[in-house]
Amino acid sequence: MSKFSEWFHKILEEAEIIDTRYPIKGMHVWLPEGFKIRKHTLKILKEILDQDHEEVLFPLLIPEDELAKEAIHVKGFEDEVYWVTHGGLTELNKKLALRPTSETAIYPMYSLWVRSHSDLPFKYYQVVNTFRYETKHTRPLIRVREITTFKEAHTVHADKEDAEKQVNEAVRIYKTFFDELGVPYVVTTRPEWDKFPGADYTVAFDTLLPDGKTLQIGTVHNLGQTFAKTFDITYETESGEHEYVYQTCYGLSDRIIASIIGVHGDEKGLCLPPAVAPLQVVIVPIIFKEGKEEVLSFCKDLEEKLKNQGNIRAYLDDRDIRAGKKFYEWEMRGVPLRIEVGPRDIQNGEMVVFSRYNLNKETVKFDSEKLVQDINNLLDDITGKMADKSWKSLNKNIRSVKSTDEALEQIKGNKGIISFNWCGESECGKDMEEKLRVDLLGVQYSSKEDEICANCGKPARKITLMAKTY
Repeated sequence: MSKFSEWFHKILEEAEIIDTRYPIKGMHVWLPEGFKIRKHTLKILKEILDQDHEEVLFPLLIPEDELAKEAIHVKGFEDEVYWVTHGGLTELNKKLALRPTSETAIYPMYSLWVRSHSDLPFKYYQVVNTFRYETKHTRPLIRVREITTFKEAHTVHADKEDAEKQVNEAVRIYKTFFDELGVPYVVTTRPEWDKFPGADYTVAFDTLLPDGKTLQIGTVHNLGQTFAKTFDITYETESGEHEYVYQTCYGLSDRIIASIIGVHGDEKGLCLPPAVAPLQVVIVPIIFKEGKEEVLSFCKDLEEKLKNQGNIRAYLDDRDIRAGKKFYEWEMRGVPLRIEVGPRDIQNGEMVVFSRYNLNKETVKFDSEKLVQDINNLLDDITGKMADKSWKSLNKNIRSVKSTDEALEQIKGNKGIISFNWCGESECGKDMEEKLRVDLLGVQYSSKEDEICANCGKPARKITLMAKTY
């Protein structure tokens, strides 16, 4: 897609996803259509998490002394914190931070709650807004100052092994989630200089947008005992000793919605996966002078059956405007399936079905008994094919190189993601980032024997990815 950035901003406005005219830079208003996409997306995520997590809600404000306790952590956010300094006209004795993330809000409470080995593990999550004074160029849903859809999970474990298992479980949860959205991804362990402040290590998910840049869409952090020691989170073992816990946390943001829009959209507008589309099916009656009432009655029955018997988000567009204008609007809004019905279709026991993802029309038999099943099968087929299409696009844009010269050539010509052998040394990695003006995403897996680093020529230890990023 040419000029993706322009397209992205335009479709957010035309499809009424958000309104960016709120009078604070980097903050926006969710409009009804966008909010529905957000709601359906969060429903999928919460259904996965609720299988073995508990949802909670912590305050927005964090006392300055709590935020300052973990030096490495606060240093990672010190330039981004919004501060509340007054209550009305009274200056506060202690500044309060608007949470940039919630470790320092949640963990003082964990130190009160965790008592015994029988309490563990804790697996809590919340969906909240977070605030970061973003100084780079802001982009709607991608780089913002108020993250309005921030899902963060915070888990507590008795030992290192159980925390490690939870990291793997969190990766599995995110894979399940993104797979349901048809959003493809690469999973890497971030380099040491790019891990979450205070974490032992960070695992990240990145997807590729049509302009060839990657977008980080999810992170999982193994916190080890860093925060446990800072906030004195201990538990009593079976033998009566007191030990520090091990912790993990993992987060997602508004970028989920940006990735759905960017990965699946096309020149005609949005192309939404059925699971998150505000409307899954729109019914457009094809009306002539004769048979108008019969067509409208048939379409109304069709709408009611899909909604009431199938729990399908269906809508009858019976507005008195040209059918072509309706087609344009619903295609732009990304409705997965459109059903067209005219007098001749009713006579022939047929209906015309249009699939948004591939813009194909086909005539199918109308069977009242099987209608709901047939439409659900079509929606499931669309879901699967959208995922296949997006994964093929990602995989063809991951290119393996043997040298930095080759990497530079690929980045200039094709953009996308570069895969290469790396020695694993930070100095070498940072040198590559500076030399190629890209970001080193992280390590995928170990190199084969006898491979050499694409940059310094030393023995390679890791297969690593890099790309231009948001």
